Amino acid sequence: MRIGELAERAGTTTRTLRYYESRGLLTARRTENGYRVYDEDDLRLLRQIRTLQDFGFELEETRPFVECLRAGHPSGDSCPASLAVYRAKLSELDELIGRLGSVRAQVGAQLARAEAEALTGCPEPRCEFERGLGE
Repeated sequence: MRIGELAERAGTTTRTLRYYESRGLLTARRTENGYRVYDEDDLRLLRQIRTLQDFGFELEETRPFVECLRAGHPSGDSCPASLAVYRAKLSELDELIGRLGSVRAQVGAQLARAEAEALTGCPEPRCEFERGLGE
């Protein structure tokens, strides 16, 4: 299939496919007249990349999954390098969840304080969030 058909079937643009090609994630074969041609394996690679990106993975983080598929494995996440990326992403997510939990607790405390002050008629609002959470 040519680049336009692949882009349509993968739900992306030809520009994105060319970018992936420039990054070494997608390899086009060329016809005699220079057209890029792809096959079902390329579509499978693209679907793997898109799924991972939908989950929040950076484009470079998809590389081990693509390489795993290219090596002939039935899925992109059946190789040690792919598993390492999963582990790193889970660690990153756990850290973000922890920071969000802390921010949520602070916002809850601010809300409770503000509601209490509103009931007592305190005219001056304050915001006393701790520094450093978003830095």
